[in-house]
Amino acid sequence: MAYAEVAVNSPMAQRRTFCYAIPSHLTVNVGQAVWVPFGPRLLQGIVIELSDHPAVEEVREIAAVIDRRPMLDLAQVELARWISQHYLSPLFDAVALMLPPGFERKAITFIYPVSNPPEKSLSSLTPQQRGAFNLVKRKGRAGLGEVEKVFGKKGAKLIIAQLLRKELVTKEQELERVKIRPKVVSHLRLMVAADEAKREAARLQGKAPRQASLLNLLTAEPMPLSHAKKQVGCSTSVVAALRAKGLVSLEEMEIRRDPLSHRRFIPSSPPSLTPAQQAARQTIEESLPGGKGVVFLLHGVTGSGKTEIYLHALAQAVASGKRGIVLVPEIALTPQIIERFASRFPNRVAVLHSQLSLGEQFDEWQRTREGEVDVVIGSRSAIFAPQPDLGLIVIDEEHEWTYKQQDRAPRYHAREVAIKLAELVGVVVILGSATPDVESFYRAQLGQYRLLQLPQRISLDSSLPQVEVVDLREELKTGNRSIFSRSLSQAISEVLTSEEQAILFLNRRGSATFIQCRNCGFVLRCKRCNVPLTYHSTGEDLVCHQCNYRIATPQFCPQCWSGRIKFLGIGTQRVETEAGHAFPGAKLLRWDRDVTRGRRSHEQILDKFLAHEADILIGTQMIAKGLDLPLVTLVGVISADTGLHLPDFRAAERSFQILSQVAGRAGRRFLPGRVIIQTYTPEHYTVTAAARHDFAAFYEKEIGYRRQYNNPPFSRLARLVYTHPNASACQREAERMGRLLHNERDSRGMPDLAIIGPAPTFVPRLRGRFRWQIILRGSDPSCLLEEIPLPQGWSLDIDPLSLV
Repeated sequence: MAYAEVAVNSPMAQRRTFCYAIPSHLTVNVGQAVWVPFGPRLLQGIVIELSDHPAVEEVREIAAVIDRRPMLDLAQVELARWISQHYLSPLFDAVALMLPPGFERKAITFIYPVSNPPEKSLSSLTPQQRGAFNLVKRKGRAGLGEVEKVFGKKGAKLIIAQLLRKELVTKEQELERVKIRPKVVSHLRLMVAADEAKREAARLQGKAPRQASLLNLLTAEPMPLSHAKKQVGCSTSVVAALRAKGLVSLEEMEIRRDPLSHRRFIPSSPPSLTPAQQAARQTIEESLPGGKGVVFLLHGVTGSGKTEIYLHALAQAVASGKRGIVLVPEIALTPQIIERFASRFPNRVAVLHSQLSLGEQFDEWQRTREGEVDVVIGSRSAIFAPQPDLGLIVIDEEHEWTYKQQDRAPRYHAREVAIKLAELVGVVVILGSATPDVESFYRAQLGQYRLLQLPQRISLDSSLPQVEVVDLREELKTGNRSIFSRSLSQAISEVLTSEEQAILFLNRRGSATFIQCRNCGFVLRCKRCNVPLTYHSTGEDLVCHQCNYRIATPQFCPQCWSGRIKFLGIGTQRVETEAGHAFPGAKLLRWDRDVTRGRRSHEQILDKFLAHEADILIGTQMIAKGLDLPLVTLVGVISADTGLHLPDFRAAERSFQILSQVAGRAGRRFLPGRVIIQTYTPEHYTVTAAARHDFAAFYEKEIGYRRQYNNPPFSRLARLVYTHPNASACQREAERMGRLLHNERDSRGMPDLAIIGPAPTFVPRLRGRFRWQIILRGSDPSCLLEEIPLPQGWSLDIDPLSLV
């Protein structure tokens, strides 16, 4: 008999597999999805390994195969193992990253009444037991969840166990419905030749004109029934009449839900390359055959043509029978980059990101799996696309934090996963950025990555924009209390006069960052997170940007009932309002999370701005990344200090990247660009380096601080966060874990491992739960944590990008 090690979809499974016997009637392979018994339940699992001998004495059999084809190939299985081990996450959670959208299904427990219940058992029921029995009897069958809604989880479990012992009910498990299937649409097809259809239509014209119209509309190609009925304005009875006459047939046809169907792409040819681009292209293409996990760091200033390098490398890979995956950090970037790739690879591009419908994600995943596309473009999860014959992985704007999964396990970084996948499959990785991650650049300096540089913009007439730094302290001294400095106001006026476009950047949403009573000093805070509520003028409400809690803006102070409420701080809504007052003739457009809730919001805003339907674009960090906006000649940074002084060792790096990236939106074509950075700390090395477009100067300063304080890349971090609704209990558990970690470290002899904390997090209460954290810093903090069980309430982030 053969045996399988299975990753089971259960929180109890954690990082281990479970051994199951393979029944003789089943054919099971590595990577295959199966149903397995796990305790009293039937759960999904993925086969990780096959063997001839059981790993334990007693084994149960695999119940069934979910899909005949393996869901994962061997490289993906190894990648899932690595993710689980590297990020100390449950194995099935790592596997689930690679499964098709809508795959996960649960076995639902149903309770059935017996047909002839024993009278003795019925007479002995308590009121609660009788209520549960009557509920089940009335419905014919009741889901466990329905019973739990009435009696609570613990109560339902106890009552159902009692009814089972009394032989009044039975319990069975059924699988929940498949969440997503291929889309099937009814189509009409002509069953006769076109000439005969025309003759029949002419004969029917007098007595059945709609039947005649429908016949004239149909061609040899099947037509969607809904479309045909709408065109003719007919009912189902008209179709039924033609079917009865044998003139048409009704067929169910599977159609693809295409997220790009609303766009038309014009095929394009590659432009000529600059000498620097040509050198980079040649170096990459020489490595493509048998790539063996080579990683290139393509460091090019904004507008230097990095995307064209990606396109050339991908074309070379496709020419040799390979395919590629391209990652972008923001959904906002996908419309432009899709257009670039789709025009070069017509009908051979798939898109995968969270704003697609589940059906679109499913169809794009299946299309990719079948080898129908040359390139998959998407956000971080697209790295797990089932792209066969993979030859190239591109990570655009590789420095971006959105490549890190931070809100749930496994908390992977798409860049590190891509590099591991490339190592397993033997492909080339290109990391592109104008402001590389400090750790990536350090690896390039050590020779772990191959550094390629594009030091100039692609057009000789398009130099990097001039940058002016405005000291807001001096503006205040002159009496200017506007959010626009004198230089910025004048520059905006000049742009409007020249019929060009401007960007105003502020990495904060809303109209006012908090409101305060001027009488008693009270600040309105979120009752669940204890952070100041942000005022949004659009809805006239106060919003928590941590948990989305909302309340109406009060007219009086809730503490002293004074009406002297002051709106303080600024956000993008306030910038929009002030710009409307200062420049009444300007057409304004805002781009932040508040206005991009819809599926195609990013695309619509971008299209409007490119069509010059707005003069000034106001937005947060999503407008700072990779966009090519030809008419933008001015970028105004309302405040460079937002985020610069956070208690996080990466705060300076992130601020430099955002400032440099948003500055790079200006003057990208033939019109000269100008950038005005407003700040209260003009002497900060981050601001001065960004103003000079000097990544090297910033890097030297930053890497020195990292070395001095033993921060990454000179160490690795792990972040443990504990949450609990009770403040004292939260602190006690964090302190208990702190003592345990210290004792474990000392007993193992790991003096180089620093344990920082426990201490409250930067936001000490979130969604009603208190939060304490412990930071581990050393050469490999995972070694200490891998054998320590984490009770419920703890979350673990290996190599966190933020400590706040």
